[in-house]
Amino acid sequence: MSQSPLPLSVSHRFTKLSMRAYGLIFLTAFLSSGVVYGDQGIDSFIDTAVQPITDTLASVVFYSVNVFGTDIPLVVAWLVAAAVYFTLSLNFLNVRGFFHAIRLVRGDYSRSDAPGEVTHFQALATAVSGTVGIGNIGGVAIAITAGGPGATFWMIMAGLLAMSTKFVECTLGTLYRRENPDGSVSGGPMYYIEQGFVARGWSKVGKAIGSFYALGIVIGCFGIGNMFQSNQAYQQFVNVTGGSESFFADKGWLFGLLLGAVVGLVIIGGIKSIARVTSKVVPFMALLYGVGALIMIGMNYQAIPYAFGAIWAGAFSPEGMSGGVIGVMIIGFQRAVFSNEAGIGSASIAHSAVQTREPITEGYVSLLEPFIDTVVICTLTALVIITTFYYDPNFHDGLDGVGMTSAAFERNISWSPYLVAIAGILFAFSTMVAWAYYGLKGWTYLVGENSWAATGFKVVFCLMVAVGSSIQLGAVLDFSDAMVFLICVPNIIGLYLLSPVVRRELRLYNQKVKNGIS
Repeated sequence: MSQSPLPLSVSHRFTKLSMRAYGLIFLTAFLSSGVVYGDQGIDSFIDTAVQPITDTLASVVFYSVNVFGTDIPLVVAWLVAAAVYFTLSLNFLNVRGFFHAIRLVRGDYSRSDAPGEVTHFQALATAVSGTVGIGNIGGVAIAITAGGPGATFWMIMAGLLAMSTKFVECTLGTLYRRENPDGSVSGGPMYYIEQGFVARGWSKVGKAIGSFYALGIVIGCFGIGNMFQSNQAYQQFVNVTGGSESFFADKGWLFGLLLGAVVGLVIIGGIKSIARVTSKVVPFMALLYGVGALIMIGMNYQAIPYAFGAIWAGAFSPEGMSGGVIGVMIIGFQRAVFSNEAGIGSASIAHSAVQTREPITEGYVSLLEPFIDTVVICTLTALVIITTFYYDPNFHDGLDGVGMTSAAFERNISWSPYLVAIAGILFAFSTMVAWAYYGLKGWTYLVGENSWAATGFKVVFCLMVAVGSSIQLGAVLDFSDAMVFLICVPNIIGLYLLSPVVRRELRLYNQKVKNGIS
């Protein structure tokens, strides 16, 4: 379809954007080449330069207070308080609405003529692909190391509460989405945050805060949604292809370029292409990892009573309670946004693309996301580790994260680390694909819906996959992590402001269902 010439001012703006995109492309090539800056690599130079900024931001975002001997970051308390509030204000809809959510995903209420781009199942698969990541394998191991088996109980509780927050943000993301002239839709926290303030007559404030959120999601997509994932995927790939003897051992840039090309093939077609891929990859990777974990647990069937006893007893002992807070609240909410992202708002961007005339339906569907991600997959990982503890308490010595989980699998079947590695690579790939869409929607909110801007963003995103595989940018990733958690503050404020709207929509929808007209 041909496009009319852009006005001079708009053309000038996109010329500048294109120059910036080309600049990022050259920077990518420069970083991946391993150029040395003085006595240190360019990656070390960048990390050194960014570290002071990262330290300052992290000290604000993750500021902690001591409660009964445990340091609790205020941002964690902020997220937990919201989850508890929405669970109570919605009368435990996270439990009551579970089976209705399954019926919606199954397509019982779907209509092909409804506005939107993807089905309920595809929207759920895309959102789950963004949340199920390395944190489900490595983050759980870290939580158990910090708090013992009892941390698992609090992780499950956090997942159940998170379902309520997810319901509110995904309902609002769909309710306040914008339909574009080409039939595509754009939604997410930046849109409902803006509308939440506009409704109170603070339109400029709403636009500013919405733009701040969009900027944060763009930065986050390049860090935890891209470079971290590609780096972890590369490490997993090298580990199972010979370690230091692997052909790719010193060729992270090549692995990154290949992975970036595959990611590009998926995201170039937009949400419909992403949804087609995730609707196939997510069920496969979840079944692959889930069945593998169940086999490991089954092989250790004698340790199952011990595992559940240790989880229950450890959750309510002083040591276990502290570990639960550290393991679940800090690891689960601060570091492992990969776990469920409830309160961050990112998943609502994917859910808002659903085909529906009833926004509340996507709120119901989103209930399943934290359940699958945290209650099911994370719990399976925990049980594999805890049952292994029963037979070999020291199996994890010198290991943490993914290495610890892999060792637990290996104790039962020698070749099972290959399964963990394959699952880890798939988790990382699916996370990148989903976060590319999140970042794109944040970007188009800032610069406008334009094909040139979208294409430039996708190119840069794929090139950054190579950067993540090639070099270590710890400070940059930490900065990205902090930004993602910082934007939960305006997101939760938006949820509080608009929660009466959600409750009203819920009453109307439930009445329609009762009358059989939904």
